Amino acid sequence: MQTDEVSYGAKDIQVLEGLEAVRRRPGMYVGGTDLKALHHLVYEVVDNSIDEALAGACTNIEVIIHPDITVTVSDNGRGIPVDIHPQKKKSALEVVMTVLHAGGKFGSGSYKVSGGLHGVGVSAVNALSEFCEVEVRREGKVYYQKYNRGVPEEPVKEIGTCDPGISGTKTTFKVDRQIFKGDDIDFSFSTLTQRFREMAFVTRGVRIHLFDERTSREMTFYFEGGITSFVRYLNRNREGLHQTVYAEKEMEHVGIEVAIQYTDAYSDSVYSFANTINTIDGGTHLTGLRTATTRVINDYARKTNLLKESDANFTGDDTREGMTAIVSIKHPDPQFESQTKVKLMNPEVQTYVQQVVVEAFSTFLDENPAAAKAIVSKCLTSARARDAARKARDLVIRKSALESLTLPGKLADCSDRDLTRTELFIVEGDSAGGSAKQGRDRHFQAILPLRGKILNTERARLDKILSNNEVKAIISALGTGIGDTFDTSNLRYGKIILMADADVDGSHIRTLLLTFFFRYMQALIDDEHLYIAQPPLYRVAYKDKIKYAYNEQQKDKLVKEFSVPADKLSIQRYKGLGEMNPSQLWETTMDPEKRTLLLVSIDDAAAADRTFDMLMGEAVPPRNKFITTHAKDVKNLDI
Repeated sequence: MQTDEVSYGAKDIQVLEGLEAVRRRPGMYVGGTDLKALHHLVYEVVDNSIDEALAGACTNIEVIIHPDITVTVSDNGRGIPVDIHPQKKKSALEVVMTVLHAGGKFGSGSYKVSGGLHGVGVSAVNALSEFCEVEVRREGKVYYQKYNRGVPEEPVKEIGTCDPGISGTKTTFKVDRQIFKGDDIDFSFSTLTQRFREMAFVTRGVRIHLFDERTSREMTFYFEGGITSFVRYLNRNREGLHQTVYAEKEMEHVGIEVAIQYTDAYSDSVYSFANTINTIDGGTHLTGLRTATTRVINDYARKTNLLKESDANFTGDDTREGMTAIVSIKHPDPQFESQTKVKLMNPEVQTYVQQVVVEAFSTFLDENPAAAKAIVSKCLTSARARDAARKARDLVIRKSALESLTLPGKLADCSDRDLTRTELFIVEGDSAGGSAKQGRDRHFQAILPLRGKILNTERARLDKILSNNEVKAIISALGTGIGDTFDTSNLRYGKIILMADADVDGSHIRTLLLTFFFRYMQALIDDEHLYIAQPPLYRVAYKDKIKYAYNEQQKDKLVKEFSVPADKLSIQRYKGLGEMNPSQLWETTMDPEKRTLLLVSIDDAAAADRTFDMLMGEAVPPRNKFITTHAKDVKNLDI
C-alpha cells in the first residue's frame, strides 16, 4: 500500500518576519479574535499610559471611541522616544511599534513598575490594526508615523512644534476586519468604563476620560482614595461592620496595598491587581491575602476565648463570608501565567502580602474590639451554617450522583453520557416541562421542570438554600455537589440551558437561577456550561408557511416579508412556553440545528457582583433607584 510522502526539510521551516506571527496567531498575544480580545487591544494601549502614570510622568489619559471600530488613546506622559535606536538603526518609536519584545520596561531605568512587561502589547495592537497612527510630543517637537497592518508607511518624521512643557503620546488605531470578523464585533462603552474605573481606583491621582463619539456618552474616573474608595464603591449597597482597614507598604521593592471591610453580605467580594492589571484568576497575592485574614481571625478568636478549645478553627470559607477586599501590588518584575495577564505567579509576593496583612489586620482587631467581635461573631455564624449546610448537602448527595436513586423524580434524563453532547434544560413550569419532555431528543437532552420560583440565594446562607426542593433537584441533577464538595469533574451535562417564559415572571425566575449559579457554581459559568434558551415571542403563519419572531421588530419585519394583508396572516403571541406544542418547542427552541442560545459569561466579576447585590440583595433604595432610572427603557414593552 503506497502513501503520499510528506516533505519535511529546511525549505519547509517557516520564519515569520516582523509582526506576521501576531497576525497568524492572535490568540497567543491578545487571547483570540472575539469581543474580549477586541477590548484587550484598547487595554494594551492604555496600559502603556498607566505605566507612565506609575512612573510619575502622567496624570491624564483620554480615550475616544470613533465610529467604525477606531480608537484614540492619548496621554500627557513623557512621549515614546524618537531618537535612533543604537541596535536597530531606526527610530525608537518605530522599534516599539513594530518589533516584538521591544520596550522601555525590560531594564530598571525607565520604569520602576509596569503592567506591560512583555513588550508585545502596542506592537501586537499595531499588527492587528488596519492602520495605526502615532503622534509623539517631546522636547517642543511633534513627531508622527503611520502603519498599515504593522508595516510603516515611511520613517518617523517631524511634523511640527509644541510648547516645550507639553509632552505625551497619541495613538489612533482601526481594528482590522480581516482578523476581527463578525457584525457584532464592536467596542462596548460599558465594558471599557468598568475597566477604566478599576484602573483609576488602583492608580491614585490619574484621571481617565472616556468619550464615545457614536452616542456622545462620556465618563471621567478619578479617585484620590485609591483602593479604599474601591471598597466603598463595592459596598455601597451593603452595611459595613467596621471602617475599612487599609495598609500600604513596600517590601523588597514590591509595593503592596490592601483594603479590607466586612459587611452583612453572605458572599465575599475579593479582587486582586498586579501593576494595575486585574488578575481575574488571582495568583500569589490573592492567596497571601486569604491565608493571612483566616490566620489573623483564628488567632484573635483563640486569644480572646471567642473560640473555645473544643471548637475547630474557622475555615477560609468562614472567614471570607461578607468580606470585601482589594489587594494591589506593584512589582518591578511580575511573572504572569500568560500574555493576557490573568494570574500572578511570583512566589515571593505571597509571603510579602501575608506579612503586610497580618501586621495591619492584627493591629486593627486589637485596637477595635467591637469591630473584632462583630467579625468573629459573623465567622461563628458562618461556621454553624456551614455545618448545617454539610448535613443538608449530605442528604442531597448521599449516594453517587450517577446512580438513578439520587436523581430527582421529575427529571427526564437522557441516555447519552458524552459531555460534548448532553444537555439539561431547566424549565419553568410543569406544562412547559411536559412539552419539552415530549419534544426533546431523548438521546442527549434531559428535562428538569421547576415548580414555582427557587429561593433568592442572594439573601440566604447555604444551609437554608439546601432546604429548598427546587435547588436540591438542580444539585442532584447536575451531580457536581455544592459548597466545599463542589467538583465540576462530576458534571453530568455539557450544556445547562435555562428555559423560561418571555415575560416578567420568566425573567424573574431566570434571574433567580443566574444568581444561584453565580454565587454557588460560578465555575460552570467560567467553563462555558451555562446557557439561556431563546424561545420565540410570535408565530406568524400564512397558509402552510410558518415563521417565528423573537421580538416586536422581527415580527413587524416578518409581516412585511409575507407581502399579504395583515388580516390574512395568523399571528400568535406566546405568553408562555406551555402554549407551544412539543414540535413547535423543538423546532424553535431546542433543535441544535435551528435554535439560538445565549452563552452566560462574566466579563467583569466585580460588576456582576455589584449587580446581583443591588438587584437581589437586602437593600431596597438602590434597587428602587435602578428601577426608576431604567423604567423609561421598558415603558413601551408589550408585557
